[in-house]
Amino acid sequence: MARYAISDIHGCLVTFRTMVKDVIKLKPHDHLYLLGDYINKGPDSKGVMDYIFSLQRQGYRLTCLRGNHDQLLLDAIDKGEHTVWLPEAEKQKTLRNFEVTCFKDIASEYISFIRSLPLLVLLDDYLLVHAGLDFTLSNPLLSSNHLLLNTKHMQPSLAKLGGRRLLHGHLPVPLSTIENAISRKRPAINLDAGCVYYRNAQFGHLCAFDLDKIELFFLKNQEQPYEIKVK
Repeated sequence: MARYAISDIHGCLVTFRTMVKDVIKLKPHDHLYLLGDYINKGPDSKGVMDYIFSLQRQGYRLTCLRGNHDQLLLDAIDKGEHTVWLPEAEKQKTLRNFEVTCFKDIASEYISFIRSLPLLVLLDDYLLVHAGLDFTLSNPLLSSNHLLLNTKHMQPSLAKLGGRRLLHGHLPVPLSTIENAISRKRPAINLDAGCVYYRNAQFGHLCAFDLDKIELFFLKNQEQPYEIKVK
């Protein structure tokens, strides 16, 4: 059995599917951890979620976490569309993708799925979260939900992680930064290689991480060209 983690797919269905089928060659007895941000920005948010549902129906072992963009959809429904801070063009792209004109009309299976997602997963050897933890706390596991989904600044401590390594995404970084975190055995590894930002030479890759072999897999964005702000 192999264990893999992927973060920040952001509607890049073709790239995600290619990574799963052709690069890591996921098998039903493997375990795939997805660290959130399935939707928004990229071309096929609905398709990414449909593919996740398809893998689950086929018996693949997936553990999916919630990201801040996934939370955004819930906030739009629970608190109102005014909470959606996406640029209007990106908002409309996601709504068109789900074939609706407002977030509350997105089919219930997608909403229920996002509501069911944990914000934190604790393994014997890793701690998984979308964005990060508050290491100013004596117990970072008590970090607020907002921080788990949104933080961009932290100073990870192996001692406070109980000897585990922290896997997260949220903030796009160059491939070299991810490779450096692995080679230097940093306590935290950011797996967001900015796949959706294919027009930025620093980013534009989807990253998968083998939790046991400590091995990285990178795949360049495979989507047809789409409009996206250069990060």
